[in-house]
Amino acid sequence: MKTKLVLSILFGALLFTAAWAEEDQTEDVVTESVDATESGTAEEDLGSSREGSRTDDEVVQREEEAIQLDGLSVAEMKQLREQAEKHEFQAEVNRMMKLIINSLYRNKEIFLRELISNSSDALDKIRFLSLTDKSALGDTADLTVKIKADKENHVLHVTDTGIGMTKADLVNNLGTIAKSGTSEFLSKLQDADSERSMSELIGQFGVGFYSTFLVSDTVIVTSKHNDDKQYIWRSDANEFSVIEDPRGDTLGRGTTVSLQLKEEAHDFLEGDTLKDLVKKYSQFINFPIYLWTSKTETVEEPIEDEDEDEDKPKEASDDEEEAEKKDKEEEEEGDVEVEEEKEDKKPKTKSVEKTVWDWELINDTKPIWTRNPKDVTDDDYNEFYKSISKESDEPLAKTHFTAEGEVTFKSILFVPKTAPGGMFQEYGKKVDYIKMYVRRVFITADFEEMMPKYLAFVKGLVDSDDLPLNVSRETLQQNKLLKVIKKKLVRKTLDMIKKLSAEEFNEKFWPQFGTNMKLGVIEDHANRGRLAKLLRFQSSHHASNVTSLAEYVERMTEKQEHIYFVAGAGRAEVEKSPFVERLLKKGYEVLYLVEPVDEYAIQSLPDFDGKKFQNVAKEGLKFADEGEKAKGRQEALEKKFEPLTAWLKDKALKDKVRHPPHTPVPLVLPNFITKTLSN
Repeated sequence: MKTKLVLSILFGALLFTAAWAEEDQTEDVVTESVDATESGTAEEDLGSSREGSRTDDEVVQREEEAIQLDGLSVAEMKQLREQAEKHEFQAEVNRMMKLIINSLYRNKEIFLRELISNSSDALDKIRFLSLTDKSALGDTADLTVKIKADKENHVLHVTDTGIGMTKADLVNNLGTIAKSGTSEFLSKLQDADSERSMSELIGQFGVGFYSTFLVSDTVIVTSKHNDDKQYIWRSDANEFSVIEDPRGDTLGRGTTVSLQLKEEAHDFLEGDTLKDLVKKYSQFINFPIYLWTSKTETVEEPIEDEDEDEDKPKEASDDEEEAEKKDKEEEEEGDVEVEEEKEDKKPKTKSVEKTVWDWELINDTKPIWTRNPKDVTDDDYNEFYKSISKESDEPLAKTHFTAEGEVTFKSILFVPKTAPGGMFQEYGKKVDYIKMYVRRVFITADFEEMMPKYLAFVKGLVDSDDLPLNVSRETLQQNKLLKVIKKKLVRKTLDMIKKLSAEEFNEKFWPQFGTNMKLGVIEDHANRGRLAKLLRFQSSHHASNVTSLAEYVERMTEKQEHIYFVAGAGRAEVEKSPFVERLLKKGYEVLYLVEPVDEYAIQSLPDFDGKKFQNVAKEGLKFADEGEKAKGRQEALEKKFEPLTAWLKDKALKDKVRHPPHTPVPLVLPNFITKTLSN
């Protein structure tokens, strides 16, 4: 009895102790939770997840961490900024920077053209240097431009393996925009009387690099020259700094420009945008331009054993029974042994799509106009024409030439087989068929006067080393040299058309562009003589074929002094004209002007090969056999028979005289009227 009592007391004590321990543990958990809340841990996590709770310090810190260079941590970048050798832009340089950024550059996308152009110049320099110094290229023998977009950090990198820059080059060429010339630039700028003059000055001082600030807040230039260490130049357009690169020599040789793009410029991180810009502006740069791009490829990967086992149907028992039966049959046929070669079992594979990153060549079309025309095949010309014109047909004619003299330039011009749609409905409007390049860098196709309106169908390009690379590129067409280029282009085009065979000209060119040639006679006084030789008209000489003025003159009679023509709404109408009938009886050929522009074109020509034009429906028509003697005889006869003709007209045959029914009554009108009245 006592034993039971003792056990009951012990059991109750154990229960009480367990309950007390659980309550104490719960209090400890609550206390820890409260302590954690009071320490700010929960509040810190909450604040970090709210965009609206960020302070200005946090924003500044994030901006400081924005640009990240390969191999440098955020802390190292911050340390570089603190330890870098800082420089202040001069006040007059700041004024110039604002002018460039805010006034002259209206098309922001040209920043990439400027960077690639600078890279091309740097590559040219190291290439020329290597001609005399074989060691200049060193281990970096490939001369390339590479573009890489870092979408995560909103940074665009443009890298070249050109000559690179020393520390002094970075300070003098980038940091101060040539201090010695800045004052001179601004003094000339004050004398400039127009925006055109300003842009030409900018072009002369070569500050295209600063177009990068149109799209970026911060620009970092990393450069390595053979004669110096690798340095980093950094600027926010207010000041710049230069410091030795702690990573050492990572470029080997060359320059990388890294742009921290503004929010509105993030589209320049897209691969398609970059491709389009490279092909638009820098397609014909001498050096290969690569873009870091991704593409999805389907590859075959081996199936792992576990996957293969899962795919197999679980029918082991049936397979074993069939195998035993086959073994027995083979044993019964033991007299004959058949040896078969065992084929190696190919591992089973499955198709998997993977994203592959690699450098893609963008400017794969070569600038054939820089080559000797003798070394260029017709296939090369045809492919080049299709690439710049977006046409599927081959050109009708081409000319490839180098012009020298007041201005030197190379050019390739093409005549298409068919006229552009709506050519005369939009006659006089600007077209982009002639592209202007300066040192193989595309400048613009938006020229109003590169070609006259009547030759607007001609396609091709012009590349000159003599024109200035203006910053804005908008006023290049005002340059005096451009007028010289236009003059030579027109003459080369007319020579190209003239060299077409008679069959090609009459059957292919004239039906498409004949009206353009007639408009040229009206509009282009300077080339009127050349254009006159290209004109074609219908004629009484042939029922359907057209004839040239030269062919007409060759067929003229011995004493014929004029080129005779008649105007009308159609061939059928002019052939029935009594004026034409009169000339044809005398053996003269008559040109039929049956298109609206024909008569205006003839009126614009004072003569052809010394022969003046004569409208047979106007007064003053004279023939070779109607000289002074013939005129005198006619007058004498009229005077002699005047009484008879008066009597017949007024009395004897009054109201009875009729003209032959097949011949209309002609009415010869003054020179300002060209009209035929038929009876």
